[in-house]
Amino acid sequence: MTDRRYDLDWLRIVAFGLLILYHVGMFYVTWDWHVKSSRASEAIEPLMLLSNPWRLTLLFLISGAATRFMADKLSAWKLTSSRMGRLWPPLLLAVFVIVPPQSYYEIVEALQAMPPAEAARYPLTLDNFYLKYVTASGAWCDADGCLTTPTYNHMWFVAYLILYTLALVPLLPLLRRIPKAVGLLIAGPLLIVTPWLIMAALRVTLFPIFGESHDFREDWYLHALYFGVFLFGFAIAKHEPFFEACVRWRWAALAIALTCWAALIVYFNAHPDGVAPAEWLRMLMRAVRELDAWCAIVAAIGFAHRHLKEADGPVRRLLTQAIFPFYLIHQTIIVAAGHHLDALALPLWIEAPLLIGTTALGCWIFFDLGRRVPALRVWIGLPSKAGPTHGRFKDTTTGEARQPSGG
Repeated sequence: MTDRRYDLDWLRIVAFGLLILYHVGMFYVTWDWHVKSSRASEAIEPLMLLSNPWRLTLLFLISGAATRFMADKLSAWKLTSSRMGRLWPPLLLAVFVIVPPQSYYEIVEALQAMPPAEAARYPLTLDNFYLKYVTASGAWCDADGCLTTPTYNHMWFVAYLILYTLALVPLLPLLRRIPKAVGLLIAGPLLIVTPWLIMAALRVTLFPIFGESHDFREDWYLHALYFGVFLFGFAIAKHEPFFEACVRWRWAALAIALTCWAALIVYFNAHPDGVAPAEWLRMLMRAVRELDAWCAIVAAIGFAHRHLKEADGPVRRLLTQAIFPFYLIHQTIIVAAGHHLDALALPLWIEAPLLIGTTALGCWIFFDLGRRVPALRVWIGLPSKAGPTHGRFKDTTTGEARQPSGG
């Protein structure tokens, strides 16, 4: 089994790319987000639901697989120090530099929605905002609750990776011995059935209690799901029969995922806000959502392994490095640009492509500047020193290049 997993690199690039486009979409849909377009509607919500159930779950699976490749080369201590050294600096940069503008514009729009007399109770100026942000003294509240700062916003994904890596290290001796057992649990049709039943059970039992908050202190449903998937990715990273099975099942899994997606669209249209479904139907559709999620993941892995496992080249090498810095900065660009573009009242057919283009350009400038300045590289998730990457396995979590072991 080679360490050069280009298919996982490409999956990670595509999943993060979809995540960035998804966050652009969040500006335009009716779902709650940091800032909103004045013309937000339900128009693209079905399209958003195509990736909503599975995209982040896939990223945690890929992160678990990347951790396996690292763990097989490093001691537990070196693995821990390597991961912490690569994840903590971007997280700290985000919390104290990148995310504050998101909170600022979120507060600005909340104040704009308040009656003037009420908004006057929360004076907001650029010269006092940051001090209040870092000291949690803003008391920024509305009818939906209070904004707690400092915060990590979209970087919760990295915070959870830190927690899961630390939790995985003590389990390393056990995890290296279970791939064959896992293989038995996903043999044949169990490739679809076993993971789906586990995911559906978590959705039916834990989601109604804990929801999805992205607050690591209370997010027990997502911890159970994402840490479980992270461990699964670690277990199957070098279990080639899993990837071969995904190739065989890719078309069937895609068909099931699309059917489930269509069923979810019908369900949500039949039960808009204020129309409560029967409890049995709610439970059933939660299970359908998880079938959609797992089958989409199987299809994605299958198609990638079939067509991209040897697809190396300069584009992959560049994007593998760039995608994490893109993720780091993208949401701040979307929030700031979206807020100011909305004020211009441009036609949507001009505004939306302009927002996407601004986000892409801003991401590239951030990455290109960061990779060229040695002191900045570690802060955007890159190795402290640039080096040749041809023929090396890429850490599919942060894009780190590492020499394969052995001859």
